[in-house]
Amino acid sequence: MESKAGPSCRLVFCLLIAAAVLRPGLGWYTVNSAYGDTIIMPCRLDVPQNLMFGKWKYEKPDGSPVFIAFRSSTKKSVQYDDVPEYRDRLSLSENYTLSISNARISDEKRFVCMLVTEDNVFEAPTIVKVFKQPSKPEIVSQAPFLETEQLKKLGDCISKDSYPDGNITWYRNGKVLQPLEGVVVLIFKKQMDPVTQLYTMTSSLEYKATKADIQMPFTCSVMYYGPSGQKTLQSEQVIFDIYYPTEQVTIQVLPSKNAIKEGDNITLKCLGNGNPPPEEFLFYLPGQPEGIRSSNTYTLTDVRRNATGDYRCSLIDKKSMIASTAVTVHYLDLSLNPSGEVTKQIGDALPVSCTISASRNATVVWMKDNIRLRSSPSFSSLHYQDAGNYVCETALQEVEGLKKRESLTLIVEGKPQIKMTKKTDPSGLSKTIICHVEGFPKPAIQWTITGSGSVINQTEESPYINGRYYSKIIISPEENVTLTCTAENQLERTVNSLNVSANENREKVNDQAKLIVGIVVGLLLAALVAGVVYWLYMKKSKTASKHVNKDLGNMEENKKLEENNHKTEA
Repeated sequence: MESKAGPSCRLVFCLLIAAAVLRPGLGWYTVNSAYGDTIIMPCRLDVPQNLMFGKWKYEKPDGSPVFIAFRSSTKKSVQYDDVPEYRDRLSLSENYTLSISNARISDEKRFVCMLVTEDNVFEAPTIVKVFKQPSKPEIVSQAPFLETEQLKKLGDCISKDSYPDGNITWYRNGKVLQPLEGVVVLIFKKQMDPVTQLYTMTSSLEYKATKADIQMPFTCSVMYYGPSGQKTLQSEQVIFDIYYPTEQVTIQVLPSKNAIKEGDNITLKCLGNGNPPPEEFLFYLPGQPEGIRSSNTYTLTDVRRNATGDYRCSLIDKKSMIASTAVTVHYLDLSLNPSGEVTKQIGDALPVSCTISASRNATVVWMKDNIRLRSSPSFSSLHYQDAGNYVCETALQEVEGLKKRESLTLIVEGKPQIKMTKKTDPSGLSKTIICHVEGFPKPAIQWTITGSGSVINQTEESPYINGRYYSKIIISPEENVTLTCTAENQLERTVNSLNVSANENREKVNDQAKLIVGIVVGLLLAALVAGVVYWLYMKKSKTASKHVNKDLGNMEENKKLEENNHKTEA
């Protein structure tokens, strides 16, 4: 670049520049800038009074200068050299501070501020450092699973676009993984983009897992340098599925083996503690030496008591790894003798037994007509009240739904038995005759009068309870009669009679009735006579009262006449 001053000025400038190359400047000064930010470089020189102009340059790797900005102290004009990489990126202030926008990696150079007078040149060098924060590290190319006792690539930790390059560290559960032959193998590489000059760092981890790595988080971090110093970025954690072989086999019985009863379905389930778990097993049933190949479950349907025994399962390729369990199929048998509907005669004996056979102790309950009995029934001599519906019920409390019941419907029959009683009313006017009947089926009762054969329909009956009830009539016979009570059911017809005498106090009762009627009639006549007398008396009293009132009126009139006569004489 040429100054617009005259030829002598240009000559002075050239000589001073040539001399400046050989004269030492100020000490080193470094400016740190983040990638993409604006680099600000102060001149760091005191501006002399006789300053002609100021100029900025940078030095190539071979030491040759490249001028990039010029500012005159007199005309206040600023000129920028046509350097392609700094086109439209430079700004030179009045105090000769140089700013470079959109910092790049290529801006890492040695820049020099030059202040020129007529007789001297002053220089202040500045070193520019540019830093670029890398991307957050990621664990890529992740293994779908890790296997115990096998060295296997876990994944790659990658961090991009860093300047300068950084360093990657792997962690297991927050602790640094150090290289260990055959267990932890780390392979680190970095690559620079020739255009952006940014680095991409990659660290590959090969790892031999153990069962202790189940649910353990793996992470990685990148350490890099920024304008303010060393920094670290952490990746997201990754948990890997750990595969390991089966070391133990277990067998389960569904439903719970304590509640299996005849008729149930049994499902045997075999499990291995490996990851992934085994998918096929051999099942061994009681009394069968050969195993049955199946998935991890095997079902038996509608089992019987003979299915009780030991059940086993093993791995297909390792039969020595076996598990077993004992299964009891619970059963319950009940036998009631006699059962169903039984008809017996009153007074007969009837032995009853309820026999239980079960896989364990069972409870027995007797019910009669839905009422629980305290003990099992025993009949040495049957009564009508022994008839009813008996139920023997048994159950295994520990096995849900395992219960049995049998019923006995007992019918106690008997021919009609009659007993007649009579009772006379205290007044002696009526008698109550009662016919007590026992028998089953219920006998029908009929009353008749012996001789005439007439049937008495106006009767009163009690409820029929336990084969007994009665029928009663109330009569007032005027003569001796014989009453017959007939009771009849499907078994027999029974007849019984009772003599009933006429009422002995009937005439006395009639005399007493006549006496009472006479007294009542006499009282009525006396009342009538008294009424007539009272009426005559009242009539006479009213007549006398009228005469007295008339006499009193005449006396008043005479008194007034005498008073008038005296007045006239006066």
